[in-house]
Amino acid sequence: MVGMNRRYEMSAIAPEVLRVLRGHDDAGNAPRIVVDEDGGNPLRCCLGRSKAGETLALVSYAPLRRWAEETGAQPGPYNEVGPVFIHLDDCGGAAPEVAEGVFPEGVRGKHRVLRAYDADGSILGGRLVREGAEATAPIEEELEELYGDPAVAVVHVRAVEFGCFLMATRRS
Repeated sequence: MVGMNRRYEMSAIAPEVLRVLRGHDDAGNAPRIVVDEDGGNPLRCCLGRSKAGETLALVSYAPLRRWAEETGAQPGPYNEVGPVFIHLDDCGGAAPEVAEGVFPEGVRGKHRVLRAYDADGSILGGRLVREGAEATAPIEEELEELYGDPAVAVVHVRAVEFGCFLMATRRS
């Protein structure tokens, strides 16, 4: 699917935002430094997964607030803050394949929810995406369907189990 024309682009947390979060997070706290004993936690800085024994920063992140700062949107009550794992230092961001349209394996999971927002930051709806034995359509197809609505400006991918933000997508 490399080079596929999609209605959306995928991105990790921007490097300039990561620099800020490594000093203080979107809730005003210092990062919590944790050792991931088992590995496998989704990393929002590179859209990969942590390695066993890796030291990470756990920070609060407000994805809609950050998007609103760039676009002038007013997400109001949808301005959520939640925990995300990031590398302690610059890791180079998402693999180049992500920019080419390849969905990052580090974001996949058994249960994901897609939350669609309009250009003002109001939620338009969402979808539950399941992989494995209970599979729905692939997450890429579900995203394409959501972006079929011209009112959709951004869709966030979240983990169902913890509600954590995993990745932002934006209309191309």
